[in-house]
Amino acid sequence: MFSPQGPTLRELAVQALSSVEHGYDLLAPKFDQTPFRTPDRILDATEDVLRALGPFGSGLDLCCGTGAGLGVLREVCRDQVVGVDISEGMLRTGRAQAPAARVRGDALALPFREAFDLVVSFGAFGHFLPAERPRLFAQAAAVLRPGGRFAFPVAAPPRPGSPAYWMLLGFDGAMRVRNALWRPPFVMYYRDFRLAEVHAELQQAGLDVELYALDDVGRRPDGSPRCRLVVATKR
Repeated sequence: MFSPQGPTLRELAVQALSSVEHGYDLLAPKFDQTPFRTPDRILDATEDVLRALGPFGSGLDLCCGTGAGLGVLREVCRDQVVGVDISEGMLRTGRAQAPAARVRGDALALPFREAFDLVVSFGAFGHFLPAERPRLFAQAAAVLRPGGRFAFPVAAPPRPGSPAYWMLLGFDGAMRVRNALWRPPFVMYYRDFRLAEVHAELQQAGLDVELYALDDVGRRPDGSPRCRLVVATKR
């Protein structure tokens, strides 16, 4: 799963026993050498959909990490693009890789209001408990100008009984046991991110939702897309 330049098992264990913020501070120098970075094919497919919907003015990468999503924004936005993340280590690593405005901030209390035409996010929502998502989506809506769009990819859930299903179930169970026994918690529960619930929560935040198949990511044997792009437009 990891390249020789990626983190060691010991480094991953230390991260897993830290808080989300400190864990990513520790992982930051080697993060892009792990499978946790959003794959280029998803970034490229997202860019293709957004290019057809744009162009946009200013853009925000929410929970930007080292900044993979900022590259998408630079291609589809005419004005300033900004990344925000809670981990200073991830921001520092990203600044060394590519120039872009990066701000340390909490996604549940963003320091902007109606400042962006496009907000994107990649792979971060598992770090928020289901009870926190309405507040997270309300924050995304608050930083958008009227008519602005909030876009993020969502992978199709694995089929029950498949190896990927059991792997995610085991990972989810291990995280719950870890958090029951150890403090501070490390929240990462990707099985809790269900599209039907997310759709309703986005609507409650004042966002109208459309789904776009990311065909370049592929389709499942039944013909359904392996990944969709959620595009939520502020009313």
